[in-house]
Amino acid sequence: MPATTIHFIRHGKVYNPDHLLYERLPGFHLSNTGARMVQATADYIARNPQMATIAAVYCSPLDRTRETAGIILDALNRTRRERGEEPLKPIADERIIEAGNEFRGTHIGHGEGALWRNGNWKLVRNLWTPSWGESYRHIAQRVGEFAQEKVHQYAGRQIIAVSHESPIWSYRHLLETGHPEHNMLLRHTALASITSITYDSDTGDVLSITYVDPAKDVR
Repeated sequence: MPATTIHFIRHGKVYNPDHLLYERLPGFHLSNTGARMVQATADYIARNPQMATIAAVYCSPLDRTRETAGIILDALNRTRRERGEEPLKPIADERIIEAGNEFRGTHIGHGEGALWRNGNWKLVRNLWTPSWGESYRHIAQRVGEFAQEKVHQYAGRQIIAVSHESPIWSYRHLLETGHPEHNMLLRHTALASITSITYDSDTGDVLSITYVDPAKDVR
């Protein structure tokens, strides 16, 4: 049967010296360490004979995911040039954007954004929905809609989708357990990691889910 694989990649570490919850805010870019993380993942992809044949690279429209996609594409396009193929360009898709969060722009641990100030405690009354922003169910639904569309659009091929921890894990958790709700402290989606989901190209059914962390030793 023809199979389509989507490699969901989390962006690298972000430069955030003020320790803000940046969510979907503009102006948050990869740190030097984050760029090295992504380079390790990009090199891993370029060396992999199967992944080096990626047909498209999608990304969330945020700065950190665009930059991550750019580093990955630099590595992929070098291989494509050697094969006489046209370079790929990143394609932004809102469906794989970061989860919405009512604490955006605040310091969670102290100051006006602290959980115990200004009634903020009401936002954390439910850790499983979660009550502080976009529901895990909605996150998984939009990522799933993106995935099913691309499974058929790229039947029998492989693509990359550069996204964020919550969208990747919420969707994976839905596929593996039947529900997207989860304990955010137990996610298994490291920075610059790759969660690869393979689907039956005809039915859209999931055939396998694998995970690798090429950047685990980058500091």
